[in-house]
Parts: sequence; structure tokens; C-alpha cells
Amino acid sequence: MVIKSVLFNREPVWHENRQGTRHKFPETVQSWLYESGSLTQRLRSCYGNAVAVDVLLQHWFTPFLSERLLLKQAEHRYCLIREVLLHADGKPLILARTIIPTGTIKVARSNLSQLGTRPLGEVIFACPKLERRAMAVTLIKPSLWTPAASAITDTAQPIWGRRTVYAIKHKPMLVSEFFLPEIV
Repeated sequence: MVIKSVLFNREPVWHENRQGTRHKFPETVQSWLYESGSLTQRLRSCYGNAVAVDVLLQHWFTPFLSERLLLKQAEHRYCLIREVLLHADGKPLILARTIIPTGTIKVARSNLSQLGTRPLGEVIFACPKLERRAMAVTLIKPSLWTPAASAITDTAQPIWGRRTVYAIKHKPMLVSEFFLPEIV
């Protein structure tokens, strides 16, 4: 069996971010959900150089259905899927899942396929023509996390997340970020 995610047992249910829904989210999470800049930069302003990335998964797979639809990828088209944990001194802060189609990797001057432990935000927010196209939000229930994700961090409570479609030179990529209790 091919593992498409270290984080999820099944695809999360996402809700379109509509005007006027911001007040429905807990105040402690709102500023993270609606952060318009780099989350990595924001984390570094809070935690300094202690911010680090652990790569949990990086492989070429077909994304989940809703991810393929958002990125307009064919059913059997492989994309680079990268799942990471951002932490500071071992304190888990953000789980993230990124879907990068081959066309996006080709147009990006930096090599998005070989980030290693470098945060994605450091690379994409340095792109002069980065576009933010769409955002959706979710509340992940504990049962959706895999045992591996639960072992990494405290996923015993619901976790808020956002996913954003970015484009580099008009080529899309999808970044999903999940804000762990320690961050708020």
C-alpha cells in the first residue's frame, strides 16, 4: 500500500474562506489563520533560530482528490508531496502538507524538490511574483490523524488549519498548515 500521508487517515474536509466568517474562529487561532506573510518568518520573530523543520514525508504521489481539483491536476498525475513539522526547541508548532506539481518546480528558480530541512516559506516568499489565490479552513478532529502524527504531537484535541493555493509565475502549489495547541 502506498502511503499518501503521514498525517491523515483520510482527506480532511475543507471549507471555503468566506467574507464574514473570521469571527467564528477562536481568537487565539485567527491571527495564524489569516497571517498574510510567511509563517516561518513569524515563527522566527517569536522563537528566533530555534525554529526547525523535521521532514516527515517527501515523495512523488497523486494528491488527494480535492488537492488535485484545486491544482487542476489529472487523476494519475504525480506531484511532490511534502509533510513537515515546524518546531522550536522540540516544541511542536505547525504541521504542514505541501503539494507541488512538476510545472511549478520547473518554473521556480530555486529547487523546490530539494528543500531538505529548509522551511518552504523561506523559499516561496522570496519569489518576486508569488500570488495567493485561494484559502480554505478546517477543524481536524483527533480521529483524522494517523497514529504517527499523534505520536509526534498532541493531536488529542481538534486542530485548526488552513490551506492556501499559491502561484509562482502562474504555476500553482498548495500549502496546508495546521496550528498545534502549543503555538497559540
